[in-house]
Amino acid sequence: MSPILQAALWMIGAIVSFTSMAIAGRTVSVELDTFEIMLFRSLTGILIVVTLAKFSGTLGQIRTDRPKLHLIRNACHFAGQNLWFYALTLIPLAQVFALEFTTPIWVILLSPLLLQERLTAVGLFSAALGFVGVLIVTRPELSNISPGLMAGATCAVFFALTAIFTRKLTQTETITTILFYLTVMQAVFGLICAGIDGDIRLPSAGISVWVILIGIAGLLAHFCLTKALSIAPAGIVMPIDFIRLPAIAVVGMALYDEPLDALVFVGAAFIFAANYLNISFAERAREN
Repeated sequence: MSPILQAALWMIGAIVSFTSMAIAGRTVSVELDTFEIMLFRSLTGILIVVTLAKFSGTLGQIRTDRPKLHLIRNACHFAGQNLWFYALTLIPLAQVFALEFTTPIWVILLSPLLLQERLTAVGLFSAALGFVGVLIVTRPELSNISPGLMAGATCAVFFALTAIFTRKLTQTETITTILFYLTVMQAVFGLICAGIDGDIRLPSAGISVWVILIGIAGLLAHFCLTKALSIAPAGIVMPIDFIRLPAIAVVGMALYDEPLDALVFVGAAFIFAANYLNISFAERAREN
């Protein structure tokens, strides 16, 4: 089997996992708030990470000299993931995913500040093109700006910060270490935020399976994406990820009677073009 076909199959796994997490997140939101969702997702994640680390022999890798960077990284991810779950309950799924796809654009803009990476003309043009896509998706007007749109747009910023700090961590930390601190710290964040009002609701029997699915799907999605990137270039892998948008739009229409908004797809095309342009330029620069 060719590397491209292998990467495509791994990306199908990632797309199914991300879609499953979105459906499960919307399902459990009828009983749990976003902090409670994150708490139980993280507890499920701890169990999965520790079990897999034990069987793979990487449990001994869990140690770090960079607790502050883990804390910052996981606080950003916790904020972004909460905003993502919140947006799922307020706006169409296709809009949430389209806005999430702006994460690489924010990485372009923030990397010079946080990683001292050079901001290129292509990077600036890609960011501008992606911003046009966001405007098409959201069509901002004073009467049109909703909490859901704001949450969906802001979560991408926090996901970008997460990606940047993850890049820093991978210089010294193993994947097992990163995932362990991710799940443990976010469980603590979830416990504090969910329990600040003195009332943490336990998932009922009816949604317990969906809560577990969120934990499994979240880890599996990122594993499949990482695996695909290890097999094929990002310029091939990331465009496949954009299949998530039409896929989730069909799911939204089938399960929640959400209309297929043509402008969401037009805006997503701009965002896709911006990401693809930046990735292609980066790969050509690396080859040269």
